Amino acid sequence: MGSHYSLKYVAGEETPQPQALKAEVEALLAEVDRQMSTWRADSDLSVFNRLPAGSCRDMPPAVLELVRFGEQLSRDSDGAFDLTIQPLLDLWGFGSQSRGTQVPSAAQIAAARANVGHRYLHIDGTQLCKRAAIELDLDSIAAGYTVDRIAARLRELGVHSYLLDVTGELKAAGRKPDGLPWRIAIEAPRDDQQVAQKTLALDGQGVSTSGDYRNYFEQDGKRYSHTLDPQIGAPISHRLASVTVVDASTLRADGLSTLLMVLGPQRGFAYAEQAGLAAFFVSRTDSGFTTRATAAFERQFGAGAKQ
Repeated sequence: MGSHYSLKYVAGEETPQPQALKAEVEALLAEVDRQMSTWRADSDLSVFNRLPAGSCRDMPPAVLELVRFGEQLSRDSDGAFDLTIQPLLDLWGFGSQSRGTQVPSAAQIAAARANVGHRYLHIDGTQLCKRAAIELDLDSIAAGYTVDRIAARLRELGVHSYLLDVTGELKAAGRKPDGLPWRIAIEAPRDDQQVAQKTLALDGQGVSTSGDYRNYFEQDGKRYSHTLDPQIGAPISHRLASVTVVDASTLRADGLSTLLMVLGPQRGFAYAEQAGLAAFFVSRTDSGFTTRATAAFERQFGAGAKQ
């Protein structure tokens, strides 16, 4: 998947040997890569993306599941979340087919947006069909989905206490051998060093953080984030630096963290509160950062707003 993974676990009497367990995990990673990668030309997703408008193709059930989930998030957010923004990512220099970072013209953005939108997609049985020459990018939810798939397989193999990380999407269950919970740190949104913003104790929950501080470029003194607003075809420009979502489903946490990042500090927080999400927002100010947690997050982890 072009990134990293790690698994820490407590072995039981019937737990497979480490090499066997590693093989199980890496088989799932390889399966997702074959199906959903935009970086390899032979993946199911890449083959679909190359098809012309009016085409259909049989797709793996997992891809169809993620398309349905993405469509739901798109509807729920009035289009703030969109899996079909691959042409815009490439245009701005953040996609797998990019040729360097750049600020495109309004005409270029309009041309790319003409092939963006869930309305051009539909599922017909086992086939995914496109009415326009759209290209899908599942990177905003594929890692969260993969974490949940691996977690389910771990349970089947008798592993009930673990901390799993796939490309930065996390899930933990059970306790460590000393009886203490697994703890993870929410990283402060700084691009100069790694600093923990807050530490969470997890048991049966997935965690996803989206931010603008790792993948961006600057031009003429302005920062352009890799997080794009599909409704304008350009990077987000508000002051929300990062948002973390905690959910029993890492897939949901992954997608929702992206959705809230696009919506920004006001609209995103209102959405999260209305939906009852456990979310933690970090915004930039003229003097540093300020944090804000939803009521659901405070109930679970205790985090009032602070400077």
